[in-house]
Amino acid sequence: MSERAPLHLFEGYGIELEYMIVDRDSLAVKPVTDRVLQQVSGEIVNEIERGPLCWSNELVLHVIELKTNGPAPGLKGLAAQFQSGIAQVNEQLAGLNARLLGTAMHPWMEPHRETVLWPHENSPIYDAYNRIFGCQGHGWSNLQSMHINLPFSGDAEFGRLHAAIRLVLPLLPALAASSPIVSGEATGLLDNRLEFYRNNQKMIPEIAGQVIPEAVFTRADYEDQILAATYRAIAPHDPQNVLQEEWLNSRGAIARFERSAIEIRLLDIQECPMADLAIAALTIALIRALCKECWIGLHHQQEIAVAPLAELFKRTLQGGGDDLIDVPDYLSCFGVLEERISVADLWRRIYEQLESDIPMEYRAALEVILHTGPLAGRILQALPQGFSQAELAAVYRQLADCLHQGVMFHG
Repeated sequence: MSERAPLHLFEGYGIELEYMIVDRDSLAVKPVTDRVLQQVSGEIVNEIERGPLCWSNELVLHVIELKTNGPAPGLKGLAAQFQSGIAQVNEQLAGLNARLLGTAMHPWMEPHRETVLWPHENSPIYDAYNRIFGCQGHGWSNLQSMHINLPFSGDAEFGRLHAAIRLVLPLLPALAASSPIVSGEATGLLDNRLEFYRNNQKMIPEIAGQVIPEAVFTRADYEDQILAATYRAIAPHDPQNVLQEEWLNSRGAIARFERSAIEIRLLDIQECPMADLAIAALTIALIRALCKECWIGLHHQQEIAVAPLAELFKRTLQGGGDDLIDVPDYLSCFGVLEERISVADLWRRIYEQLESDIPMEYRAALEVILHTGPLAGRILQALPQGFSQAELAAVYRQLADCLHQGVMFHG
């Protein structure tokens, strides 16, 4: 998050939002990110600073990322800053007959035909990924997410933060799933992005593990048990050591020791920044409560194994908030005494306890999400049974309007 002295827990927040660029008329993906950055900077660059935000490229040419320009001191006002950034990007895109579209997957993109990788600076990294894994697939070129970066200083804070984040990860699809449609069809999953994410590097399973990180709570153990194993596994495929970096690790949350932060990767992008920042605010409030040991001590948090967390995570990809949690040891981490509770009810209960810790500006959006379900469910509700391509396009045109206007999608 910064090259200066590391921030302590919850002293700063890094938010990254990824968006598709689509044709204004057809909504097909449009690979023009380099042209947008060139229009603003006068040359093709990887990143430009725009006041409180940065705009940057991603793996493919139809995705642009907006992120905080360094760690923000708080979440208040961030949605408005991102919304202003959306308006500025859309202004640049207007001359290219294009616009931004939210949600975590394009609903009818054909990645094997439409993928165009970023061909400029840092392209050797992307070329290496493409050579090893083949990036012309949904799991590489058709997935947009929000990343949350949370700082730590030293092993004690890292261990506390990592323990809390591990417990929260399996619950996130129930809040943020926004990818129910793939190749024009409803698949039965609410979060197809994460289903592709957890499988797209299966040939080298050490890279993503079980998505939920292992129970390691010091830098030395993390580097030995996770990073070193990942580097060894990729080495035969990466003779020039292009990918031997912390970001190769593709778990749902990764330690970035180079900037003393943990990056959370399991949140689908939403219909507008207000929804994204509302989800971020509740997620961070829950992580903070766990770090403060509001319900259970740190030692108990660190004892929770990967297997039950990974199983719950896979179930929430499909059932979202309807899935039942029936692991008492896990539920006790949130102060729940019942033997079973739905994920949605758990989130509502958490919100009731932590509402005062969430900035007022995000509470209305959270009420929509907590009481009507994640965006994926609202998208499906808006589509008729056996929907046509035209009906699908009409719903996603509404979603593009929501992003431009900064309003929630109600279906």
